[in-house]
Amino acid sequence: MTKGIVKGIIANLVIVEVDDPVSQNEICMIRHSEAELMAEVIKIGGNLIYVQVFESTRGLKIGAEVEFLGNMLEVSLGPGILSRNYDGLQNNLDTMKGVFLKRGEYTDALDRSKEWEFVPLVKKGDEVQAGDWLGEVTENRIKHKIMAPFTLEGSWKIESIAGKGLYTINDEIAVLNGKDDSRLPVTMVQKWPVKKPLKCFRNKLRPFRILETGIRTIDTLNPITEGGTGFIPGPFGCGKTVLQHAISRQAEADIVIVAACGERANEVVEIFKEFPELEDARTGAKLIERTTIIANTSNMPVAAREASVYTAMTIAEYYRNMGLKVLMLADSTSRWAQALREMSNRMEELPGPDAYPMDLPAIISNFYSRAGIVKLNNGEYGSVTFIGTVSPAGGNLKEPVTEATKKAARCFYGLSQERSDSKRYPAIDPIDSYSKYLEYEEVQKTLTELISENWLDMVEYARDIIKRGKEVKEQINILGDDGVPLEHHTLLWKSEVIDFVILQQDAFDEVDRMCPLERQKYMLSKVLSIVRADFTFQKFEEVALYFREVINLLKQMNYAPFQSEQFKGYEKQLESHLKEKEVVYE
Repeated sequence: MTKGIVKGIIANLVIVEVDDPVSQNEICMIRHSEAELMAEVIKIGGNLIYVQVFESTRGLKIGAEVEFLGNMLEVSLGPGILSRNYDGLQNNLDTMKGVFLKRGEYTDALDRSKEWEFVPLVKKGDEVQAGDWLGEVTENRIKHKIMAPFTLEGSWKIESIAGKGLYTINDEIAVLNGKDDSRLPVTMVQKWPVKKPLKCFRNKLRPFRILETGIRTIDTLNPITEGGTGFIPGPFGCGKTVLQHAISRQAEADIVIVAACGERANEVVEIFKEFPELEDARTGAKLIERTTIIANTSNMPVAAREASVYTAMTIAEYYRNMGLKVLMLADSTSRWAQALREMSNRMEELPGPDAYPMDLPAIISNFYSRAGIVKLNNGEYGSVTFIGTVSPAGGNLKEPVTEATKKAARCFYGLSQERSDSKRYPAIDPIDSYSKYLEYEEVQKTLTELISENWLDMVEYARDIIKRGKEVKEQINILGDDGVPLEHHTLLWKSEVIDFVILQQDAFDEVDRMCPLERQKYMLSKVLSIVRADFTFQKFEEVALYFREVINLLKQMNYAPFQSEQFKGYEKQLESHLKEKEVVYE
């Protein structure tokens, strides 16, 4: 192993002098008086190596010894990852001693003593390739596949496979034979590098599928596809965290990976407290049973922020290769970008806009590209859908991180300070937000077949009314209520009906928090039938009073179970109210 000596220390950036070769992203351990500190090679300049330390370097001195381990930053993958709380290096936070994290304390990510009931899926003599399923164990209702090592080259033959029974993750469950008569014992544990995605699947996608989130403003106006990418930028206090919780709770996914990369400690504690209590809307069990949390607070070293997003994505890819639908959420990627900026500045690299690295767009694009749908060797499909949040300073959506993420993500769910201040949640701006997936013919065809032939026309019409309503509102603010025609007031309140009934949703109501596509279609059709109708009013005060009652009845329908007696009762009241003004449908 290569050894070195510390020659310079700039906060978490340490300069090491070596005599033997090292590799980019190689891991090393720095000997400190209190503990050994883990670090990663980020730049090689001759015999001077720049490493970023994942721990505090307080008290570290020039001349400290460094030992390079010969491997990249890796995660341990196997049964027992679900329901776990990890830090950015995959240390199990639940098994750490004491209230505070100690420098240099590293814990095992997996429970080596727990026994799992293994069920073989192959037999002696079968040929397998990297990533093929050898067997499975049940982990919190999920069939966790035990896969052939992803480092395999070519085909290998099963020499032996364990029978059905209880085994620990370290027990040998199979032996593989290579073409050169080499033997490879296999356990339930694998080591994967976090910054070098392993590929053992065919690059052939199945038809696009919409990822149903149960949130109307997303599913109706700007849907995201399974295996797609999106991001949620917005100022502080606009509801990013609540929106992410709602998506994680309701989205049509088998596994949820949450990466808290650099958020404030109180928000991370909130995740730890809430997720074990949240009920899974789809299974009725606790949400934490199919969730893994990667926690990294803003007061932890900047290098750990970068590691946390890669660790989370690697775990997501691992479950994807089991043929599962994985949803990964990162909050907030702005903190990750700030960590990149700090390390770039310390290395005195040429700065880009706002002192971020020049290659920030490439780094973000490369990371987002790891999401997607894959076809496995056995013909099954797995997917990783990635949704990140961005916290631009002062809510400035023109800053570099937001602009760079726009180029990488296909869905943009911009949170509006104005909507948040007026308590219109979720505060996703219906005009500025978009989904580029709607431009794909395959997605258009899927929506037409899944919902209805005129669904896209309905959505576009609703979006147009919202835009026109905003223009009228601005006119009224300038000219006053008496300064615009009566029909303009009617148009404004029609747009308000769409806003209050379709765009707004109560994340804390047992019924309204999740709206299936069937119900979204029904409610949008109902709302648009009102929007398309002609009304007769004498003065603008009538318009507001009339449509407030319409909105109230439609919202009560949202709060009632779909097609229940209560739901139908409010619908009858609505029809009766509409007849009062002799509604004429176009």
